Amino acid sequence: MIPELSERSREIFRQIVEAYVETGEPVGSQLLSQRMSMKLSSASIRSVMADLQDAGLLYSPHTSAGRLPTASGLRFFVDGILEVGNVTEEERERIEAHCAASGRSVEEVLTEAIEGLSGLSRCAGLVVAPKEDARLHHIEFVALSSDRVLVIIVTEDGRVENRVMESEPGWTPMALAEATNFLNARIRGRTLHEVRAEILVEHERQRAELDELTRRVIDAGMATWGGDDERATLIVRGRANLLEDVNAAEDLERIRDLFNTLETRQGFMQLLDLTKDAEGVRIYIGAEDNIFNLAGCSVIVSPYVDSKARVVGAIGVIGPTRLNYARIIPMVDYTAKALGRAVG
Repeated sequence: MIPELSERSREIFRQIVEAYVETGEPVGSQLLSQRMSMKLSSASIRSVMADLQDAGLLYSPHTSAGRLPTASGLRFFVDGILEVGNVTEEERERIEAHCAASGRSVEEVLTEAIEGLSGLSRCAGLVVAPKEDARLHHIEFVALSSDRVLVIIVTEDGRVENRVMESEPGWTPMALAEATNFLNARIRGRTLHEVRAEILVEHERQRAELDELTRRVIDAGMATWGGDDERATLIVRGRANLLEDVNAAEDLERIRDLFNTLETRQGFMQLLDLTKDAEGVRIYIGAEDNIFNLAGCSVIVSPYVDSKARVVGAIGVIGPTRLNYARIIPMVDYTAKALGRAVG
């Protein structure tokens, strides 16, 4: 448990973190004596730094080197010492322009918003959005081969999505056509979730209307479109920003691991669940988070809500632990609010 810090200890710790954020280098007593307004000897500063290290807030990367904040120290700083800044008028205008929805699809708005946030923060930006349960216009089953069937869904806004499923022995073109006709008589203007619910309710009546083969085609088609893997989409931009200031082999290896995580989307879909009950920005620092479990990286993320105050997605940035938290936290918060207005 981190003890209460005196005013002097808090000030020295704050200066260490701020110097680390600026340079990424270990901070020594001589630099601190130059930065601090209160007059303290180097010996007094070193004594306080030793106490902060004993408390788990600092560590020394090398013998006789200066100190760096630990992940716990950064968490303490963010939660108890950090003074969050304000988004400048210029930044507000840029964020609003990136989030403008006029004449663009939701995906285009999300992509533009995250590219803008990535550019302003100099981090990799990410946005998580639930897969839209759009109103349906048409569905069709098309045989591709003896063991594969293409399921085509057209939504009312003109989007076309395809999914391939395995077919069972005996599925005939007639069974596929009958399944297509049966569903098209029920889907117009409804979401896939609504159609699936109705089919479950009408299950017994369906048995009388459809032969067993056609019913299995319908059940398989609904199951193909009901997987949890597609419940959300992830857009990532600005990966190259993570390569800035990389000057050690272990840092480069960490970034490679992070790139792999970004590419495979491991863990990121949990962000939406984690932010559903949150109000405002959430911060995950270093290895303390169990989503990424990557030492040396931090995530700042905020949910965005629709016009009915429902959480519909999450937007944020990922970068090194020495992020400029005071600047980026309000930037993420403002972008989330602007994005919510745009897509709500």
